[in-house]
Amino acid sequence: MKLFFTDRFVLPLPPGHRFPMSKYRLLRDRLVNDPVHADDVFLEPPAATRDELCLAHDSSYVDRVFTGGLSEAEMKRIGFPWSEAMVERSRRSSGATLAAARAALSGERIAINLAGGTHHAMRSAGEGYCVFNDAAVTIRTLLAERCIGRACVIDCDVHQGNGTAEILGQDKEVFTFSIHCAKNFPVRKYPSHLDIDLDEGTDDAVYLERLQCALDRVMEHGPYDLAIYLAGADPFEGDRLGKLRLTKRGLLDRDRLVFDYFVSRSIPMAIAMAGGYAPSVDDIVDIHAATICASKLALQ
Repeated sequence: MKLFFTDRFVLPLPPGHRFPMSKYRLLRDRLVNDPVHADDVFLEPPAATRDELCLAHDSSYVDRVFTGGLSEAEMKRIGFPWSEAMVERSRRSSGATLAAARAALSGERIAINLAGGTHHAMRSAGEGYCVFNDAAVTIRTLLAERCIGRACVIDCDVHQGNGTAEILGQDKEVFTFSIHCAKNFPVRKYPSHLDIDLDEGTDDAVYLERLQCALDRVMEHGPYDLAIYLAGADPFEGDRLGKLRLTKRGLLDRDRLVFDYFVSRSIPMAIAMAGGYAPSVDDIVDIHAATICASKLALQ
């Protein structure tokens, strides 16, 4: 399996910032030292180009990001301070999902971005720790290159994928699906093709039932040449920003359910890690590592 990592491109953050930047390096370290992944290939992706980014984002926004021309209000909305390292990190994160999708389409069936899932980034604005929308950039690029004719986004982050919906929600070649806690960030939710709003405190059993029914509906709008799966760790019961009550076992069952739907139909998948804000970064890494292990087992 091909796994694309970007942890060498560290986004410098002020002391006490709540974004767990260390999880990316710790995740790769965990996988590299696990015999289960001895045959996997770890690759550093190319940065997404300006042209690729502009397929999903307004060129003026992309240029403001590149040159440091974002206003103070725009940077506050993103939640990160601007730096050249932030720009490079954001480009590599989108590049990693695009590289994973290319690998999946080239016969790997499943490939993984060990970061990504930046689903709050919109056409002309970043938001919620998301600068560029990796799923939208990937799908728009592959559609433009005619590598695919139809794709879907399966967003299982605890927060609604408002940026993905804003960019792709009207595209006939794409089906966007988000399952999330209703009373949570973002306040303004753009409509996906299918949104499943969950009550605070939703547990494993209810979540999995709602997810299975939703995936049946997603499949009714296929077939798909590619699926991008945002395997957020933040529905976890211990997450600071999640408000749901999924256990680690429940999150693993979620992953297995998603993989069963797409692997059984021979639909290539690119997986991105998306959010995770548990007080212990080890819990976040546990959840992401379990997702990756489950994807390998799904192919056997």
